[in-house]
Amino acid sequence: MTAKTVLIVDDEAPIREMIAVALEMADYHVLEADSAQSAHALIVDHQPDLVLLDWMMPGTSGIELARRLKREPTTAELPIIMLTAKGEEDNKIQGLEAGADDYITKPFSPRELVARLKAVLRRTTPQGVEEAVEVDGLLLDPVSHRVSANGRAVEMGPTEYRLLQFFMTHQERAYTRSQLLDQVWGGNVYVEERTVDVHIRRLRKALGERHQHLVQTVRGTGYRFSAKG
Repeated sequence: MTAKTVLIVDDEAPIREMIAVALEMADYHVLEADSAQSAHALIVDHQPDLVLLDWMMPGTSGIELARRLKREPTTAELPIIMLTAKGEEDNKIQGLEAGADDYITKPFSPRELVARLKAVLRRTTPQGVEEAVEVDGLLLDPVSHRVSANGRAVEMGPTEYRLLQFFMTHQERAYTRSQLLDQVWGGNVYVEERTVDVHIRRLRKALGERHQHLVQTVRGTGYRFSAKG
């Protein structure tokens, strides 16, 4: 299984280094940022699996960045653990209301941090990323990287597979072409928006008559994956 990527956002280099060492020893891939601005750029380009976010930073605070990430559709599902020296109850509530998934107060032990991080990732990892997901007889198995329809193998290219995996783990929600580009191709790859249409067409063709209706066109917006008509 590929290593999960964790972004550490803290303006104090020694704290970032201490956390990075603990996470790397636990087999996580680590990115580091010393401000909310540089963190946001890294999130767009590298799409980490989780953000460890310091509450108090010069300039834009961690809480403001958390609110921004939860407002933007492409990062709304990104798990966040707030790091702070503030242990007061109202600060915890404020952090959780801003969209944080957990809260850890400094000083903390690296073992506690890794345990909390694993727990949040377990809670927030949707089916189809590590476990198989099935809709109307269409089965996507991320472990074997195979797709089958009613027990028969479905052949498709790697981009169509990634598109289908994203759709099957984010059902019933309309996405614009640019959001799909960010999520499936990555924010740092330059691809024309119309390329999405080409791959959607290929994906529908691969799914065949029985399942192509699951990938729906949403007029004026983009596309949605839905088992509903």
